Amino acid sequence: MANVVVIGAQWGDEGKGKITDLLSRSADVVVRYQGGVNAGHTVVVKDQTFKLHLIPSGILYPDTECVIGSGTVIDPKALIGELDKLVELGISTKNLFISNAAHVTMPYHRLIDQASEERRGNHKIGTTKRGIGPTYADKSERIGIRIIDLMDYARLRKQLEWTIQYKNGILEKLYDLAPLDPAAVIDEYIEYAERLRPHIIDSSLHVYQAIRQRKNVLFEGAQGTLLDLDHGTYPYVTSSNPVAGGACIGTGIGPTVIDRVIGVAKAYTTRVGEGPFPTELTGGMGELLCDRGAEFGTTTGRRRRCGWFDAVIGRYAVRINGLDCLAVTKLDVLDDVDEIEVCVAYELDGERCEELPASAEAFGRCKPIYKTMPGWKQPTDHCRSLSDLPKAALDYLKFLAELMEVPIAIVSLGASRDQTIIVEDPIHGPKRALLYENGESQVA
Repeated sequence: MANVVVIGAQWGDEGKGKITDLLSRSADVVVRYQGGVNAGHTVVVKDQTFKLHLIPSGILYPDTECVIGSGTVIDPKALIGELDKLVELGISTKNLFISNAAHVTMPYHRLIDQASEERRGNHKIGTTKRGIGPTYADKSERIGIRIIDLMDYARLRKQLEWTIQYKNGILEKLYDLAPLDPAAVIDEYIEYAERLRPHIIDSSLHVYQAIRQRKNVLFEGAQGTLLDLDHGTYPYVTSSNPVAGGACIGTGIGPTVIDRVIGVAKAYTTRVGEGPFPTELTGGMGELLCDRGAEFGTTTGRRRRCGWFDAVIGRYAVRINGLDCLAVTKLDVLDDVDEIEVCVAYELDGERCEELPASAEAFGRCKPIYKTMPGWKQPTDHCRSLSDLPKAALDYLKFLAELMEVPIAIVSLGASRDQTIIVEDPIHGPKRALLYENGESQVA
């Protein structure tokens, strides 16, 4: 039995969907614990591509239970569309369960998100404009609508009649937008409630019982560590807690049941939206990484900003999440690169800086200090074991493990399930893999 958290160790888009899908083979339950439809996971199975936003990646395994926890915010229309698409592709959704305590994204959340982002002008955050931030804001303000409220139509009408009137005042007076029709919104969401009703449960109890039964539970985060509301590069962050600690809060279980935390990081770095990015490449190399890595957002289609691997934010992710091991993705994207730069520290105002500054303004002044590694100049997408890798590629991975001081358990070399090197089983295996011990890198 093992209870494992999978988190993004960068700014999101690290390939968590594929890694979660791989680990779901050993999981009885997969739990999504935060975020909303602003997240996107792409999983490729043979010749079929699945794009998931709210539903956990484990849904592709027919015997795996998938739970959307109370820490998520749910857009019912988007979720139903995702369910319909899976059914259309021949995937059963009978094992999907939704927390009755999760908050609901309403039409006014989307409208306010879009209008607010436009109003920010040069100070925009770079949100997906899906209403996620305003939904979490209402949760904190204690005026949010929860899934359990959708199940009681009299209570829903009472709540929404007041809330929509309140939100209409904001839409009209602050943003000069047309008001919403309360009756139309209520009727629309009652229809959604009926569709989702068979999936609604007390998810905290459900997961607790699975743990008591010694089942394998996999906790799946969305976004990445550097987008965490409390520990990310604020204010250019998301509105929830993608870090490992968020799994307990967003699921309703205690920290003592977590056995292992796995971080997912690309062999380089990407970022979507606004905010500082010390290793960002704006020339030809940035374009090469973007094109070879197909770096376009699953949710928005936005082109991702690309740069070299940043070990400063990597070490920060190890510390904040208590990472036990890493899954390194998209190593094959670097196959044609002559020389690879790795950021080992920053220069900040003339001083060497090895830790992430708390201030976004100071972070924006950081200049990367690079270590140059030779490229391997040959394809790796066919490799299925460490011994198949070119020496320079293996040396690169060893160097990353040394910098991060954490084992590398999985290496991904393409989008398909089989384009993967499993150095160790991150759920059941010992903590070995690519190690950094006593100042020397090695393969155990």
